[in-house]
Amino acid sequence: MSDKCFEINWSGDSVHVASTEDTKLWHQRLGHANFRSIAQMASKKMVENFTKSVQSEDVCEVCQIGKQARLPFPANTSWRISTKLELVHSDVCGPMKTESLNGSKYFILFIDDYTRFSWIYFLKHKSEVAQVFVKFKAATEIETGLKLKTIRTDNGTEYTSAQFQALCNKAGVKHQLTNVYTSQQNRVSERKNRSLLDMARCLLFEKKLPKNLWAEVVNTAVYLQNRLPTKALEQKTPFEGWFGFKPSVEHLRVFGCLCYAHIPAVKRDKLSERAQLGILMGYSTVKKGYRILDPLTNKIQNKGEPEATSENLIVDQTEGVENDVDMDLDDEPVRGTRTLIEIYERAHMAQIEPSSFEEAKADEGWRQAKQNADGSLNKLKARLVVKGFSQKYGLDYFETYAPVARLDTIRLIVAYTAHMHWNVYQLDVKSAFLNGILEEEIYVEQPQRFEVPSKKDMVCKLRKALYGLKQAPRAWYARIDTYLLSLDFQRSFSEPTLYIKKNNTETQLVVSLYVYDLLVTGGDEAILTDFKTKMKKMFEMIDLGLMTYFLGMEVSQKQGGIFLKQKSFALKALTKFSILNCKPTPTPTAAGLKLSSQEGHEEGCETTYRSLIGCLLYLTATRLDTCLHKAEELKLKGYTDSDWAGSKDDMKSTSAEAEYVAAASAVNQAIWLRKILANLNLFQEGATEILCDNKSAVAIAKNPVFHGRTKHFDIKLHVIREMEQACEIKLVHCNLEDQIIDILTKGLSVSKFNKSRKLMGVCSMELKEEC
Repeated sequence: MSDKCFEINWSGDSVHVASTEDTKLWHQRLGHANFRSIAQMASKKMVENFTKSVQSEDVCEVCQIGKQARLPFPANTSWRISTKLELVHSDVCGPMKTESLNGSKYFILFIDDYTRFSWIYFLKHKSEVAQVFVKFKAATEIETGLKLKTIRTDNGTEYTSAQFQALCNKAGVKHQLTNVYTSQQNRVSERKNRSLLDMARCLLFEKKLPKNLWAEVVNTAVYLQNRLPTKALEQKTPFEGWFGFKPSVEHLRVFGCLCYAHIPAVKRDKLSERAQLGILMGYSTVKKGYRILDPLTNKIQNKGEPEATSENLIVDQTEGVENDVDMDLDDEPVRGTRTLIEIYERAHMAQIEPSSFEEAKADEGWRQAKQNADGSLNKLKARLVVKGFSQKYGLDYFETYAPVARLDTIRLIVAYTAHMHWNVYQLDVKSAFLNGILEEEIYVEQPQRFEVPSKKDMVCKLRKALYGLKQAPRAWYARIDTYLLSLDFQRSFSEPTLYIKKNNTETQLVVSLYVYDLLVTGGDEAILTDFKTKMKKMFEMIDLGLMTYFLGMEVSQKQGGIFLKQKSFALKALTKFSILNCKPTPTPTAAGLKLSSQEGHEEGCETTYRSLIGCLLYLTATRLDTCLHKAEELKLKGYTDSDWAGSKDDMKSTSAEAEYVAAASAVNQAIWLRKILANLNLFQEGATEILCDNKSAVAIAKNPVFHGRTKHFDIKLHVIREMEQACEIKLVHCNLEDQIIDILTKGLSVSKFNKSRKLMGVCSMELKEEC
């Protein structure tokens, strides 16, 4: 060593060990085939373009992990046929716990007994076996000019079905079934399944690939094993036995290696990238080329020959001999560094939340979130959030549940307010969770960049709740619940977020709590003002005045009543799904429309479909199941109906049963509403009528006699009888013409739809103020 530099001695001659490395490389390319097969393939020249000398057998760690098995049972010799397609073995493997990229859970193998050539098909359901068998039979018979004579399978229901048997009988194919619990009689298929899965495990484990690529791995294993020697054939591969000529292995590459696929000129401009990075997923049987996985889109495409692959990064080892050559070595180059967030987002792998104050400050997302339409900042706001994900149940927290007002409750309060000719006001508590008082003893680290200089090694004890704590919502609810009760409010037993303040004769104030939003209504302005003053004194809050927007609902409080709509959200949904300029129709659905999952419609995007369903469910916030038509007396009245046999895929219930189930649900809702109205001093005199258009359902409710056709009804459904006897509910039959809620369960004609809408008291806010 001189001047802090090491001298390295090089010799003019070097000894390469490429032969051992070549053996390992071809062992990988051939799907971790055993070394004996590779040596046999080379020595007997069973394939083209393979002249490598194979070294003695080496131990492969991947093979030890993926292929470990018990010692084999003694083999039995058996007679073999002498013609292609005279006997074909078949077996179905699955279901796999993980679906493949195309949603498959099974694969089916067909193995020609004479050549041992294999075909594989992937299935989503076992019921597809018969359809795949027809495809396999047609393809092989056309290719060889021979007829399939016999197929041997196990006793799986997919093979013993009437459909499969009928196909065999029609085609004149003899179907041999193995004896029960005697898989050895179908050992060709069983052994092939095992060898394929052994190879598949090795390919997955070596590159640490996700299990949803199992179909690509098994498909590649079949491709490779058709080109590997088998004991059933002498000096031939299954490929040569089937096609009559030796296969070439020059094109084989290591499965799962990185590669660069050429991008055609028609798909790029002059300044675009000319190659695309991908992962080799095997060999295409449809086109001449490779199957390459795009890691950005997670889709597989058929491409031509990759320009370069990562498997080429195999370095020849050399043995040095001393010499006297001095070498000048440059300093190590200075390399730029990027954070994990930058790397992941640049590669489109993930969106990472900032883990430090510096990363959060450098992120432009917070600035964009606080900008007004003109680009100015709305407000500067930061919030300290604790790492609640590290809390442990029983040590750092116990109970976490905090009730939230139901939409039914919100709509009932609006209906009650309209009936009383009051207004609904809205209060917003600022940083509500910070008001919660903790029952547990919680310690947290000092916030980064805000440590006390002389006490950096100390932690902080929380005196109140902070955002991020699992018990923060419950602590806030307990705090405001205690305070409202101290103001002489009574909490409803049926709705824990509903608080009522009343004197002996009338209700004075009604408060509904939705997390940190308070809806307040009352008839005395002085009492309302006093309540707001006390709340502002205890909690920091904003008086938003009359309720105009709440949970996506636009609220218009007018002299003629209170109107709810979701116009803005509906327009956003129409724009999102590109149907804003669609032609309007007078009814939501066509009359008598019946949907079925079995009809051959074009399959759409699941993500878009789920998003659309979510939007429609959100629009039900203003549905008409709790509404009030302007009247002098507030009399609770209900309607029940069901769309019997509305699904063509599953029509198991009778009309009476379906109506009875719907009626039981309506009774439960009516009992709950009666209790809420009683809390509001609106006691219902007599039983609440629930109108049903099915005489059988009404008869079952009124007649407690045991009947054979109703014995399977759940006991909970008979709440109708109990409430009838208690004079709380009265189930009444109504004519079809008077059943106004058909509008909510069926596709109606225009005239029927308009009639039902009018009877429910629905009108346009833009055209009328009263209805």
